[in-house]
Amino acid sequence: MHLLTLRAFSLLVVVDFYLQRAGFETLYRKLRSYPVAQKTIAPGGVETLSSAVDAACIWYPKEVLCLQRSAATACLLRKFGIPAQMIIGVRRMPFKAHAWVEVNGKVVNDKPYMPEMYAVLDRC
Repeated sequence: MHLLTLRAFSLLVVVDFYLQRAGFETLYRKLRSYPVAQKTIAPGGVETLSSAVDAACIWYPKEVLCLQRSAATACLLRKFGIPAQMIIGVRRMPFKAHAWVEVNGKVVNDKPYMPEMYAVLDRC
C-alpha cells in the first residue's frame, strides 16, 4: 500500500504542476489522451487504488481539491488497466462545479449520488 500511496502522491505533484504552470486546458488534454494499460488488477483493486490517492492527499503539503484528486485517481486507475473516467459536473443554484471519477458508470472516489446533484459537463 505504501508504494501505491507514493505513486498517487507523485501523480498529485504532476497534476498540480500542470494546473499551476500549464493550466486546466493542458491537464484536460493530457487526461483525455492518458492510455488505459493492458493489465488486469485483482478484485478490490479500484477501492485499493482510490484509497491510495486518499492517503496521498493527507500527506500532500497543499489542499487537494476535487479536480486534482480526481485527475490523479483517474490516471492511477488507468495505469493499472481500469478504464476510469473523470467527470466534470456543475449545478446552477447555488453555482458549484465538481469533479469525480467513475468506472463503468459507478462513482469510485466520491459519494455515489454525485451524478444526481450535478449536471455532467464532460467525461474525460
